[in-house]
Amino acid sequence: MLLCNSTDSGDPPGNSSDSGLGNVERVLVPILDALILVLGLGGHTVVMVILCGRKRRGVGRIGQSPQSSMTGTGTDVLLLTLSAADLLLLSMLPFHTAAIAMQHWPFGDFMCRLVGFLGSACSSASVFTLATLAVSRYLTVVQPARAYSLLSPCRVSIAAAVLWIPACCLAAPQLVFRSVGNPRRAPDGLACFAFLSHRDQLIYGLFHFLVAFLLPLVTIAVAYGSIYVFLWRSQHAGRAPQVERYQSKVTQTSAMLVLAFTVCWLPSYGLTLALLADNSSGATGASPRYGPFSVFARFMATSSTVMNPILYVLMSQKFRQDLMRLFRSGDQRSSAAVAAA
Repeated sequence: MLLCNSTDSGDPPGNSSDSGLGNVERVLVPILDALILVLGLGGHTVVMVILCGRKRRGVGRIGQSPQSSMTGTGTDVLLLTLSAADLLLLSMLPFHTAAIAMQHWPFGDFMCRLVGFLGSACSSASVFTLATLAVSRYLTVVQPARAYSLLSPCRVSIAAAVLWIPACCLAAPQLVFRSVGNPRRAPDGLACFAFLSHRDQLIYGLFHFLVAFLLPLVTIAVAYGSIYVFLWRSQHAGRAPQVERYQSKVTQTSAMLVLAFTVCWLPSYGLTLALLADNSSGATGASPRYGPFSVFARFMATSSTVMNPILYVLMSQKFRQDLMRLFRSGDQRSSAAVAAA
């Protein structure tokens, strides 16, 4: 993400406020990142085990129509893709943590390019997947017959894979133009930063914001807005059978995923655009010393990788049942192992 370019506060070297904030970051950021890493890796591993278990068992359940069963499998494919993108994004986190703690980039030019590329690609793939999930929910709820023909697991899997093509294209400048150097007015040595031209940085930042944040969110808003209008009309017309209630719950969970992603990433995008608009900042420093808000924005962006498993547990009864089944099967295996010993 662009915020991971990091920024320079503009204070001269030795400034007490800059030094004090830098010291706080060097201690606070690794602690927060370690917490996010543990929660994220554990949560998404459980999610992927549950979703893969559903695929092996099949999704069809009593009380669901064939359309619900088929599109439910497609939804699981998208959720699996979302977890995979979050896990890959989490794997980049230790590099940024070490750079902030050490106050310079110690991993060389290749890793600078690779980490920037994967971070941008994963965040873009996540929001593209959320937009695809919103469109699939619209088809499932509003046009179930069409959804049954379009949202087969095979087609959804192909679509989930194709989403990575524009995400990687959007991240390609990170792979080409990122480098390790000593940016202007950065007192802390070598840094991993993107683009030498402020104009190029501004163009890319705005384009990234439009394509990988604003346009997908507009698509999502239109899709879920149409869904809620349809469900509201169905309820007032007295058409609220079990399947429609089930679709309403699934739609609410999907909408919460989108809301969490937006809330988590909005401070980061806002700060990035503010820095790009400020020519004096350069937006190319070695560590995010642009006031306490930069620490908050970075924490919110990285915490987005932890939110999805939490929302699954809080909002999805089906996921809670699968989680309990997983724990029970784990307890049974442990008991069998103890008995065999």
